[in-house]
Amino acid sequence: MKKKGFLAVIIIIFLLGIAGSAVVLLMPSKSHVRITSGGKEVYTADLSAAEDTFFDVPYQGHVNTVEIKDHKIRVKDADCPDQTCVRMGWLNSSAAPIVCLPHKLVIEFTDGEDVDAVTR
Repeated sequence: MKKKGFLAVIIIIFLLGIAGSAVVLLMPSKSHVRITSGGKEVYTADLSAAEDTFFDVPYQGHVNTVEIKDHKIRVKDADCPDQTCVRMGWLNSSAAPIVCLPHKLVIEFTDGEDVDAVTR
């Protein structure tokens, strides 16, 4: 009798693993980003369609260099003292937004409803 119970537990765990994997694989990936500087939207893009590029986002005499590469986005360089935004690396769909507090810069994923095309 113990073998049947053990086998049932193994089958249930296996089925739950398959169901969990299906949910993760079928979940839509986030690819629409918005960049705001000083509370104003300065750039929006669909990363799945964006070409590799980099550009500067100025704020009151300071600059953050943003890079889009291989359908990912990051702050490549900044002239802020702590470099936290640069050390955050590539924006991850499960992570917090990239933020540069001294320059009031925020890079975040959006639902994509407000992104029609790449703008700058």
